[in-house]
Amino acid sequence: MQPKIDFIIVGAQKAGTTALFDYLGEHPRLGLSDVKEVHFFDDETRDWSNPDYDDYHAHFDLAARSRVWGEATPIYLYWKNSLERIRAYNPQVRLIVMLRDPVERAFSHWKMEYARGVETAPFDWCVRRGRVRLFEAQPWGYHREFSYVERGFYGAQISHLLTLFPAEQVRCLRAEDLEADPAAVLAQISQFLGVDPPPPPRPRRVHVAQDIAYPSVLTQADREVLRRVYAEDMSQLQSLTGISYP
Repeated sequence: MQPKIDFIIVGAQKAGTTALFDYLGEHPRLGLSDVKEVHFFDDETRDWSNPDYDDYHAHFDLAARSRVWGEATPIYLYWKNSLERIRAYNPQVRLIVMLRDPVERAFSHWKMEYARGVETAPFDWCVRRGRVRLFEAQPWGYHREFSYVERGFYGAQISHLLTLFPAEQVRCLRAEDLEADPAAVLAQISQFLGVDPPPPPRPRRVHVAQDIAYPSVLTQADREVLRRVYAEDMSQLQSLTGISYP
């Protein structure tokens, strides 16, 4: 039987997953994909009734079984059917979920898309009336770029994840903690993955946005609107994981 990937960082986008991927890449017992985001389980062009995993495995040197192998594609937590596809691939896989204050995450996501030229509308419109754009996308209700608000419903997403995988195979962590004390977070992850803690890490910036003239700032009104939108979901998140945001 062909070896399979041991762990996946499944989310969330703009929540420190790049910094975490870089940190884990320095661990001598861990092996990572040759690109950070493989985007396999969110690929809607594949035949998911009979998936071929050869090109997925081509991103890893799975012959080196002395290593624990993983990847990081943070859309998986959010994207429709990705978690089901992961379970069908390897029901024993370990999943890491990085979380960040959903309001800050939404604004960081918007800044990324605006800097890329994908987004042209101001942030306040995007998180209010602009949410209707998700219902013009495929799969219906999901959008890779404009899902600023929707990707922050962590409680609902983790609740769904836990219907597919046992809690002992899931580790939820905060990007804010990775930024403040990376050694402590990496020690938790090493224990979770069954490897020794890594050497002391070199600090990295967890959240970086391009330095351009953005047409919006995150206003108090935006914060209040989004806090109300997320209030019920944040209660669910806390009950599931113990993690809370204002």
